[in-house]
Amino acid sequence: MADSNIPNDLSYPDLDAFQSHAKALREHLRLTPTQAWESPTKDRLVGTDCHPVLKLELFQKAGSFKARGALTVVSRMNEEEKARGLVAGTGGNHGVAVALAAKTYGVDAKIIVPKTINAMRLQAIKDLGAAVMQVESITDVLDMMVEVAEDEGRTVVHPFEGENITLGTGTLGAEFMEQIPDLDAVIVPIGGGGLASGVACAVKQANPDCAVYGVEPVGAKSMTLAFQTNTTGVLPGGPKSIADSLSAPYSAPYSYAVCRKFIDEIVLIEDNDMRRAMKILFEDLKLAVEPAGAATTAALIGPLKEKCAGKKVGLIICGANIGTKTFFELIKDI
Repeated sequence: MADSNIPNDLSYPDLDAFQSHAKALREHLRLTPTQAWESPTKDRLVGTDCHPVLKLELFQKAGSFKARGALTVVSRMNEEEKARGLVAGTGGNHGVAVALAAKTYGVDAKIIVPKTINAMRLQAIKDLGAAVMQVESITDVLDMMVEVAEDEGRTVVHPFEGENITLGTGTLGAEFMEQIPDLDAVIVPIGGGGLASGVACAVKQANPDCAVYGVEPVGAKSMTLAFQTNTTGVLPGGPKSIADSLSAPYSAPYSYAVCRKFIDEIVLIEDNDMRRAMKILFEDLKLAVEPAGAATTAALIGPLKEKCAGKKVGLIICGANIGTKTFFELIKDI
């Protein structure tokens, strides 16, 4: 997908880099399994000729794909940076992952979260030993992250921007293509683009003919707007979605550039689409996922149904950090 705003010298990891980095992280990560979705429910929703395969990243350490990027960034900090500590801003999943990475490498961590953070995620961050600072809303989190970094000399572990984040998340894409090499398409959720940039970059280098589709909530479509305007920036009005882990307040240059180079198309879904997909995954596959973890299923049975007909389709099930009460509240009336 050509775009004059993608720099000619855009640097991104090659497939060998993703594969070798996956080996380097192996002692700290789980090789998450895949599972074919085969059932009468699937046949009714997407047809007998569509063959979805789920990449079950909800079983990753820290409960989501975020561990891959966080461990990558922290492992590459020098000794001086480690001594000064780190800071991360997050709606939850990134904070849990950064707290895990900081504990793994013995680094002091401060995590900035909104007051609306899911209680389960907040407790997980605290249990891993990180200090927590709460701010009013998700739109304030990243600004406070930068302020704390400047005031305290901490290293920022950004939730979605930077080559190290893309390198880490790309290990998921490379791993998936090794497990299921004959995929015709892969669907990946998009928040800020950290996951999508890595997965798309790895998948397309492993198989250029494999389509890569991104999916965003209608209320948090920062990357969609970046694609439409060919520029990055703040999401007008801020993100509004039940998928807090996909609710990036802005799009950023590096993740945008890599996504623009490797993603074929982005589709949008409503919050109720994710709620419905959460219920389907729970009832049909016994998977209890957060809204973001159901986004790719929502896209497959919704806006991508026709395009994926007759194809073997990879679905990234990205996380499951959600409390029991919240989970059942979200699916009970759908």
